[in-house]
Amino acid sequence: MADGLERLWTPHRMAYVSGGDRPEGGYEKPAGCPFCRAPGLPPEESLVVARGEHVFAVLNLYPYNPGHLLVCPYRHVADYTDLALPETAELAAFTQNAMRVVRKVSNAHGFNLGMNQGGVAGAGIAAHLHQHVVPRWGGDANFMPVIGRTKVLPQLLTDTRELFTRAWSS
Repeated sequence: MADGLERLWTPHRMAYVSGGDRPEGGYEKPAGCPFCRAPGLPPEESLVVARGEHVFAVLNLYPYNPGHLLVCPYRHVADYTDLALPETAELAAFTQNAMRVVRKVSNAHGFNLGMNQGGVAGAGIAAHLHQHVVPRWGGDANFMPVIGRTKVLPQLLTDTRELFTRAWSS
């Protein structure tokens, strides 16, 4: 039945929604964890923006907003309280630098920062701690996500990664 609405198809998100891209054994073990695998992938596949001694920054494959970054420890730990002091300090420093980079590259007006600790708290990959750095702009919660339940991303993730990687070291 025709309803007069336009459609914006995002079939790539079905793997995320259905869980179809999850490894057979789940994310609990490092071998199945995308955050454990990402640093070892070639740059064009990994979406890693920057690497530190204890943590790295990577673009979210299923972003809430353009430029949505995750700061992850290399070590496969689930809980914030499991981090060693050097990991905690570098995670905080990377989060600050991620904000600077996103502001520089895309003039974000604000940010949502956070960690979802455990599946019941909304963590999609609860077994590996990750800090969300979500850029926000005035009016970014327009009719598309509110009514259309669709996010419009104006740039390919690989292009965003390239811009952020260059800005991270400058």
